[in-house]
Amino acid sequence: MLAILIAAIAGIGTVSSSVFLVLALIGARRFHAIAREQKAFEATLSDAQLPFVSLLKPLHGLEPQLEENLESFFTQQYPDFEVLFAVDHEDDAAIEVARRVMARHPERTSQIVVNGEPPWANPPAYSFYRMAEVARGEILVTSDSDVIVAGDYLRQVVPPLLSENTGMLTCVYRGLNRGGFWSSMDAIGMSVEMTAGVVIANWMEGMKFGLGPTIVVRRDALAAIGGYVPVGEYFSNDFVIGKFIAEKGFEIALSRHIISHVVPPMSFKRMWQRQVRWAAGTRRSRPLGHLGSGLVYAVPYGLLALLAGVLLGHPLLGTAILGWSVLNRCIEALVIGWGITRDRTCLVRPLKYVIRDLLGFAIWTASYVSRKISWRDGRFELIEDGRVRMRDRDGNVVHIQNV
Repeated sequence: MLAILIAAIAGIGTVSSSVFLVLALIGARRFHAIAREQKAFEATLSDAQLPFVSLLKPLHGLEPQLEENLESFFTQQYPDFEVLFAVDHEDDAAIEVARRVMARHPERTSQIVVNGEPPWANPPAYSFYRMAEVARGEILVTSDSDVIVAGDYLRQVVPPLLSENTGMLTCVYRGLNRGGFWSSMDAIGMSVEMTAGVVIANWMEGMKFGLGPTIVVRRDALAAIGGYVPVGEYFSNDFVIGKFIAEKGFEIALSRHIISHVVPPMSFKRMWQRQVRWAAGTRRSRPLGHLGSGLVYAVPYGLLALLAGVLLGHPLLGTAILGWSVLNRCIEALVIGWGITRDRTCLVRPLKYVIRDLLGFAIWTASYVSRKISWRDGRFELIEDGRVRMRDRDGNVVHIQNV
């Protein structure tokens, strides 16, 4: 009876992961088609038709290659833009790095905003709020500090916002591994697992969420949802800002530009905690979607099929199903990880994604076990429905202040 149950679970998971692969292939084809349309439209625009934009970047301490990351935003092949940074405190070590980059580019308008202690549960959202107050552009380009972009970044992410119906744009990203094995597991998950889900969502229902490495928003769309204030108490502020803007009737574009998300060296423990935190945030923000994502993994069900095959006297069948699950993940790594995000690891070592698939399933399982997730020095806890609760230095709950 147990062997039959294992076989049934393995069968369901094998079918569902195979269907997911087909959907990912279709989503990838659609992504490339839209990318060609975006590229053709960009070619019709002169410098005079490109609007002034404001780049908003929150900073929080030193990160690997931070100076190189920030430099890439100053060297854009774009006619006119400004760069704004935000830090919580004047003694933040990132300020000196930002000042060095700013000094090398006196031709570019830039400034640093010091927020003070964030009164919101989500500090980056508060940083965006403060920077938006002084930003001059009607188009705000927000991005994380741990990403690096190509010189044509702005020329690719701004044009879709010229359409009256498009209120927001976001980008998929590849993991740029700057560490060892566990960092590579984090990175390849970005390049393949995350991207596959995004291109499927974009094809099947259109984008209704954002991705933190880049969110470009028009002022009128932002004003329609009440600015950054409504997203200030959510952990996944990138997801909810897209959700709120889509609910107001604006379209959200997925850009053809691929961001490089720098993954620092990390131990297994740090990688695990970071991945579980993100997965737990997704579980609370999108409970049904996250539950269903347990069926998109392939290798865990392949291993169950092998076990069931041995128990039921059909080891060759079990081995064949396991072999298909490995091939499934290699195809996904090549089509998504290399074909879309251009992560070279996916081209030369696609079997790495097989290991990541197993790890991803373990992380998905752990997201249902973790009841409290700490963030930013343990002062912020993820609670139900995706909101964040703050605690002071003594552990007391802090109520969000209005601004």
